[in-house]
Amino acid sequence: METFINKETQAYEKAARRVKELKGFYGNLTSYVLVISFLVILNLITSPEYLWFVWPMMGWGIGVAAHAAGTFGIGKDWEERKIRELMDEERKNTKTV
Repeated sequence: METFINKETQAYEKAARRVKELKGFYGNLTSYVLVISFLVILNLITSPEYLWFVWPMMGWGIGVAAHAAGTFGIGKDWEERKIRELMDEERKNTKTV
């Protein structure tokens, strides 16, 4: 029974971390869309001959893309496999000692 409760707690904590990651990404994305939209409008009103909004859009866009990659998968499977591999290795070392 205690093992079930422990696994249930671990699953909950993992899900809570995932929700926090998603919330952080969507907050970043929302801020990006709102701020860049404001900058586009500001740029077009004040100096339409030079489109400077492109620079902050690209810079912050790279950050949003990296955040998306980290949140939605690049490396996630690798991390899980590596954690399991290390845990299995530790179990084997503990049993042989």
